[in-house]
Formats: sequence, structure tokens, C-alpha cells
Amino acid sequence: MSPPVAPTGWSRWLVPPAALSVHLSIGQAYAWSVFKPPLESALGLSGTQSALPFQLAIVMLGLSAAFGGTLVERNGPRWAMTVSLVCFSSGFLISALGAATEQYWLIVLGYGFVGGVGLGIGYISPVSTLIKWFPDRPGMATGIAIMGFGGGALIASPWSTQMLESFGADSSGIALAFLVHGLAYAAFMSLGVFLIRVPRGERPVAGAPSALAGPQVSARAAVRTPQFWCLWVVLCMNVTAGIGILEKAAPMITDFFADTATPVSVSAAAGFVALLSAANMAGRIGWSSTSDLIGRKNIYRVYLGFGAVMYALIALFGDASKPLFVLCALVILSFYGGGFATIPAYLKDLFGAYQVGAIHGRLLTAWSTAGVLGPLIVNWIADRQEAAGRHGASLYGLSLLIMIGLLIVGFVANELVRPVDPRHHVPAPREAADVERPQPESA
Repeated sequence: MSPPVAPTGWSRWLVPPAALSVHLSIGQAYAWSVFKPPLESALGLSGTQSALPFQLAIVMLGLSAAFGGTLVERNGPRWAMTVSLVCFSSGFLISALGAATEQYWLIVLGYGFVGGVGLGIGYISPVSTLIKWFPDRPGMATGIAIMGFGGGALIASPWSTQMLESFGADSSGIALAFLVHGLAYAAFMSLGVFLIRVPRGERPVAGAPSALAGPQVSARAAVRTPQFWCLWVVLCMNVTAGIGILEKAAPMITDFFADTATPVSVSAAAGFVALLSAANMAGRIGWSSTSDLIGRKNIYRVYLGFGAVMYALIALFGDASKPLFVLCALVILSFYGGGFATIPAYLKDLFGAYQVGAIHGRLLTAWSTAGVLGPLIVNWIADRQEAAGRHGASLYGLSLLIMIGLLIVGFVANELVRPVDPRHHVPAPREAADVERPQPESA
């Protein structure tokens, strides 16, 4: 499948909606918790068992993005979106079969393994193309697309809940819900497959800088540079800090104010989770667009430095003021989303657009690591504190201090980022040849 080159006069503003159609779909992963209670009831699963499909999906996201990034660069965005569509939708269809036959291993295989591959390939599929279409505003362009991944759950959560209420929460109802998900997402993602185009040349807009201006570094060379590993630490620390709150948001706010005169109700805790999702989504477009104005290193100084301050305020005064707790948590989650959306533009600044999609895929292993590390820190410490007889906000004091420490580590790593040594740059003759050949450029 050759990359579809845009005809003369094609509007670059049609590319972000193509990316959004994929990211809004695969963003359903953040709404997996809707299926946990019905699966536990219908199939007799524990909470740990019902989380397996989601955990495997996140692991496969990181692995498929890392190992499939070069293929995405070589074959182009339409090929990548097609692979994502087939894998993600097939994962739901396999899961539907597993629910209908009450074979849970099929759900783990379908949603976790097959669907997880679709998550990873779909997540990185539009990144390189967007950066090449918007060399003047790469932060805004990738922010629009990656915002969809953060906002996908805002659509999927009520939609999935309504389906389970209509079809029933037994195994047959779950199977039918999975089936509808698979077919609906296949149709919606196909819009992106048919709409996506790559720019005809390296300068898609008159007056804009060249997409291949400046130093260019291959994916293989990038992973050998200290800059790559500094950004790996930056992303891992920022995501660990955000996901620590996101994963345990409802019980955390409930525990913080359990011993006060105005405890938090279940419905209020659910509303808090929805607010965090909105902040996560808004941060992806808002902060990444801001990075185009103030620079990538400066915006990560904000994420990591002010993020540590927000955690300190929660640790010191969070149980004394609900508005302060909620405000700090919303800011932290906006930084969490912004960190995801800004990292592709940061990579482009350092390594160029030559193979930025493949480099981004390799960097997403930091997400897989943080996806395990963040919840493990918060949950393990809370369990140990509870076993020691503590309760309320004291369950999280040590976790908050650890998060502050991790953000400081990320801040230092960001300060260590310097321009890439010229010995890692793609040689000029090869670079020129690649610019002249449209297919590798657009991949």
C-alpha cells in the first residue's frame, strides 16, 4: 500500500480530523473499567483478573509502537491506520466470541494482545505525517490528534454503559456490546484511512519552514544518543506522576476527605474522575500548542517543576481544602496529557522529521514502564499504610513525596537535553536523496 500523496490544493486541515478518527477510537482503552464489573459478575473473575486485558493492551501498545515504528515510517500512515483498524476491531470481535462462549482467555487475547497491537500502531500512525504537514506548528498538530486519545473515554464510557444497560450485563449482553464496538469503530476509523494524505513536498505551505529543515537523525542512531534517553526519563517521570492520580482518583479523593465533616459521595467522586479526563484532554491541545510559542524545553519545565509544586500542595494542604485538592489534581492531569502531546514535537526539534514516527514509537516504552510504575507505587504504599492502621490522607503521604521526587528527576533530565551531536546526523547526500523520493519522505 503506497502512501497517498495529496493533490495540488489539498487542505492540510483535513489531516487532523483523519488522525482524530483513529485516536478517538483507540482512546476507548481508557474506558475499559466500564466492562470490569459485568465481566467479574458474569464470568466469576477477580478484580485483578478483569484488569488483565487492559494491562496487556498497554504493554502491547508500547511494544508494537516500539517495534512497528520503522514499518510505519516505511509504509506510510494509510497502511498504519489500516493495520490499526483491523487489529483494534478484530480484538473486539474476538472478545465478543470469548464473552459469548464464556472463554475469558479469548477476551484477554482479543482485547489485550490483538487490540493492543492496534493501539500501538494507531497511536503513532499520524504523528510523522502531521509534523510534515505542520512544520510551523508541530506542537498544535500532534496535540489535536493525541487529544483524541485522551478524550476517547469521554465518548466510550457513557456509550458502553448505555449498551450494557440495553443489552444486559450477562455474558451474552457483554458479547453483543463487544460486537457493536468492533463494527462501529471499524466504520469510524475507516474515515481516517480514506482521508489521510501525505504532503507532496517538504514545504506543504508557502512561507512555512521545510519539514526536513535542520539536522535529521535516523531511529537507529537516535536510540544511541543521550538526548533520547533523557527524554525517555522525562516522559516516564511525567506519566508516572499523572497516572498515579488518574488510576486511583475516585478512592483517593474519598479517602482524603473521609474523616472530615463533608465526606465525598460516590457520585461526586465519579464527577471528579470525569473532570480529570477533561483536564487530561484539554492539556493535550492547550499545553502542546503553548509549546510552539515558548519552546519544548520550557513547557516541560512547567510540567515537571509546577507539577512537583502541585503535588507538594496536595501533600501539605490537600485534606484541608477540597477546591485546592481538585484544582491541583486537574493541573497535574493537564500536565500529564500535555506531556504526551508535546513529546513528538520535542523529538522533531532534536532529531528532525526524517524518522520521527519510529523514534516516537521507541520512546513510548517509557509509557509502558510508567503504566506499571505509577499505579504500583500508589496502590502498594496505600495497602501497606492501611495494613499498618493508617487511614484517610495519610494513606497517600509517602506516595505523594515519591511523585515529587520523580518529577524532580524528570526536571533534571530535561535540563540535560542538548542538541544532538552532528556525528549522529543523516549524511547530506543521503538526506537529499530521501527528500527527492516522495514515498520514504511521506512514510
